[in-house]
Order: sequence, then structure tokens, then C-alpha cells
Amino acid sequence: MPQVYFYVVDRDFGFAPNPFHGSCTLATCKPKIRARAQIEDWVIGMGGARLDSTGHCIFAMRVSQALSFNEYWSSADYYDKRPVRNGSSKMMVGDNIYHRDPSSSQWHQADSHHSNSDGTVNLHNLEKDTKADRILISNNFFYFGAQAPQVPQMILDQIGYRNCRDYRVFEQSSCEVFLTWLHQEYGKQLNLVSGDPFDFDESSKRYSAQDNKIR
Repeated sequence: MPQVYFYVVDRDFGFAPNPFHGSCTLATCKPKIRARAQIEDWVIGMGGARLDSTGHCIFAMRVSQALSFNEYWSSADYYDKRPVRNGSSKMMVGDNIYHRDPSSSQWHQADSHHSNSDGTVNLHNLEKDTKADRILISNNFFYFGAQAPQVPQMILDQIGYRNCRDYRVFEQSSCEVFLTWLHQEYGKQLNLVSGDPFDFDESSKRYSAQDNKIR
């Protein structure tokens, strides 16, 4: 039975998840979810206090494919997801940032939202991100960003969902009311970027897991 992973999106730059270039990808952060979610499972990002969007659905992606970092990096299908730090906001938040040297097993981190301000490797982010050598890819997703709709409270109550640290996992059968609402109300927005990310105006900044700050 497919499962549904819910978590609270603390920061929404369009980096994790990255909904651009025709697919929604979760390539950094949330290593436990990236390690465990299977094909056909759903990953759903809900709003929280920082974004002033508690109870809103920021994105929902059904996992279509899972790749290693090296597979993701080398695939021509995802070259556009590599970051270009002097490009547009969409290009700056590219999430295809890791690959591993097959001869030395050394990780390489591209100049990106997760590197240091001078483009050098941020070891704290690298250590966290690479705990799971797995990228989740969806070709069946909703991304609302700052246009995130409010989920009716009775639906959240029926599921038994409350915002919490880390993540929650439910059987899909118990979340059908949520998924039905999503498709009935927003089916025409499937596989579209319906709104800019909440933090898109700060896409040039960098994040560090060392102190959980943006610079």
C-alpha cells in the first residue's frame, strides 16, 4: 500500500523541492524521506509558522522515479536542474548539485544555494544532504508556492494530521480524502508551478545547516 509523507516546509526557495523544468524533485534536505519513500508514494509539504501558512499545502508530489546523486548529475534530462548562480532566480536554485568521484569516492558540491557564499563546499550541508544518496523525482505533482491553498480543517482532522517536527507517515488509504480534494479542486494545476516560491526574492542567498540561517 502506498504511503503519504507529510512534513512542514520551513523555507521555500524553489530549491527543496525544486518544481522547475518539467518535474518536481527533492534532491537535498529531508534525507530520511528521500531514503524511505518509494515509487507511487506521496510527499506533501505543508506550510508552517515561518511562512505564515499553517494548514496550507505548498506542494504535493507522487514519486515517479528515484535516482542516485551520480545518476541525477549525469542525466541529460536534468542538466537544467544544475544551478547557475549568475542566472535567473529559477536557475540559481537548481538542486542538481552533488556527484561523487568514482575513483576517490569524494563528494563534489556545485556552487549553489547549499554551498558557502564564495562557492566553496559547505561541509555541514554536504554531510546532511548525502546521508541519503537518493533523489526523488515526480512527474505527477502540484506546486503552489506562495499561492498555497488552505486545506479544509475537517480534512486534516479526518487524517489526524498536525504540524510537527520531522515528518509524519500515513497509509494512502487514510489520506484519500486529502488526495481527492487536491485533484478535484486543483486538478487543472497538475504538473504546473502555480505560484512563485515564498522565498523566491531571496534566491541568491545561501543556507547553512550549521546554524540554520540564510545569508
